[in-house]
Amino acid sequence: MNQVVVTRTKEIGALLREARKKQAGMTQAEFATLANVGNRFVVDAENGKETIQAQKLLELLALAGLEVVIRRKGGA
Repeated sequence: MNQVVVTRTKEIGALLREARKKQAGMTQAEFATLANVGNRFVVDAENGKETIQAQKLLELLALAGLEVVIRRKGGA
């Protein structure tokens, strides 16, 4: 997957879902167990819940083989 610019939590959730299925090859329940979070948290993350805990979301993204890169808007 190339770099993707996201502006909404739903976009992050969709990327997480895609990575979980394609790269990790796990169900939400299996992924939650591996990540040591509840299944509801994975569901909420993949649905783009806006009030989700940032640190846990970053851990899920890492587990799915994704990372967050912060850069100035319009920069390269």
